[in-house]
This record gives sequence, C-alpha cells and structure tokens, in this order.
Amino acid sequence: MTGPYDPVVPPPVATAPVARGEDERSLGELLGEVTSDLSTLLRQEVELAKAEVRESGTRAGKGIGLLAGAGIGGFLAVLFVSIALWWGLGYLVGNAWSGLIVAALWGVVAAVLVATGRKELARIKGLPRTADTVGKIPNALKGNEEDNR
Repeated sequence: MTGPYDPVVPPPVATAPVARGEDERSLGELLGEVTSDLSTLLRQEVELAKAEVRESGTRAGKGIGLLAGAGIGGFLAVLFVSIALWWGLGYLVGNAWSGLIVAALWGVVAAVLVATGRKELARIKGLPRTADTVGKIPNALKGNEEDNR
C-alpha cells in the first residue's frame, strides 16, 4: 500500500496526433470549400437554365408551327372569299372590272396595314431597363452600390 506521502504517478498519456474537429479547419480549407460549393451551385444553375431553355424552345416550336398552320388556313380562306367576291361582282359589272375592284380593296387593306406597322415599329425603344441595370453592374462589383441610386 501506499502511504500518505507516496506520490501517485498518473498513467502515461498517448501522444498520438489529435484529429481536428469541424470547428478547427484552416482558413484555406474553408475558402476551398466555399469555392467548391459556389462552383457546384453555378454548374447546377447553368444546367437548370439549359433544361428550362430546352423546354421553352420545344413549346415555342410547337406554338410557332400551330400559328403557321393557322396563317396558311387564314390565307386560303381570304383567297377563296376574294375569288367568290370577284365572281359575284362579275355578274354585275363584268369579270375584268370585278377583278380590279377586288384588287383595289386588297390594296387599301395593305396600305392600312403598312401604315399601322410603321407606327408600331416607331414606338420600339429597345431595352431601356436592361441597359440601365447592366450599367449598374460595375459599381455593384466594386461595392459602390450607392452610386447606382
């Protein structure tokens, strides 16, 4: 037995390297993880955008095809109505004059459509909001957002 004056020697402690916990990572490791996560996020966003563009493109193609078919159908309907009008007027004024009358009617319609189309094209202002927001990007990247206001 040991007496009150005998020193008690603690057991030897292993001096193996201690594993660092999640809280004790270096700044380089943390920045590496942030960079990796950001890269993954950007890749996923690009893939999502590609998928959305493919889906929108498919739907737009179907819509354009349907509108083209409707345009052809409308053209044929107008053509046959014009022929019927020409034929009907031919009984009243003769075939030559009725053809000129129908052609003059379509000339008036074309002139009205041209004038209206030019007016609409003159109203186009480009992309003013997009140009404004794109112009603010350099200040935002520099941290000078207050210059954008």
